[in-house]
Amino acid sequence: MTQGARDLARKEGPGRMAALPGAPSAGAPLPGGCFTEDDLLPLSALQHLVFCERQCGLMFIDRVWRDNSLTLEGSHMHRRVHEEAPRRELRGDLLIARGVHLRSLTLGVVGVADVVEFHRASPPGHDSKEALDVTVKLAGVGGRWRPFPVEYKRGKPKRDRCDEVQLCAQAICIEEMLGVVLMDGALFYGASQRRHEVVFTAELREETCRVSRRLHELFAAGTVPRVERQSKCKSCSLVEICRPDVTGPGRSARRYLANAARIARREEEEEEAM
Repeated sequence: MTQGARDLARKEGPGRMAALPGAPSAGAPLPGGCFTEDDLLPLSALQHLVFCERQCGLMFIDRVWRDNSLTLEGSHMHRRVHEEAPRRELRGDLLIARGVHLRSLTLGVVGVADVVEFHRASPPGHDSKEALDVTVKLAGVGGRWRPFPVEYKRGKPKRDRCDEVQLCAQAICIEEMLGVVLMDGALFYGASQRRHEVVFTAELREETCRVSRRLHELFAAGTVPRVERQSKCKSCSLVEICRPDVTGPGRSARRYLANAARIARREEEEEEAM
């Protein structure tokens, strides 16, 4: 892992974030993992990778960032979730943990979940054998509880599955850390003020694993991919830095400058002819 990748993974580490209730200590080994602590990459990079490989490379390899109105709105929403609300809140049969530190040695990622809800599945002394695989016991509260991750997004559901992959990666982290199976979670979109339920199907899990492998390949190569301009480029805060019209596949700076020179000469000739 490059030093930049270590810095980014460290940034997404525990810090001021809450620990997952009932999770092992940060240094405890987890079974079945194919990565080590030094291999861990930012979980949030998975969402950017599905959205656009070049955006992901610019942000997490070249360490380039620029805000626009959309990213500022998103940052404000996450600050409200992480900093303005209690880290842990009990509401009857619902326990809410915010800003939760996560990691997975299977995916090789580390990050923070906006919210992990724990829904009481059975009261103290009434444990159900059928619910053992999908529920956990939590410190300080009785009974068994079902984890349910919730990720907050400022906009609306996207055409691709970048948000679903990010949420599924969080679920896989929780499964490893608590030894439990998660069936579903939710994406909360600020534009509609509604939750969008996400079922963690075998297909979505496989896609999430594939994306995580691609992320590690990208970091190992240390190069930022080229992409063609698409309609979604106009909403990207990095479009002026990315410049897909110049850097896309089959394009070169030399060809771009030569074309710009031809256009300039044509404009000069038209002015002289007037």
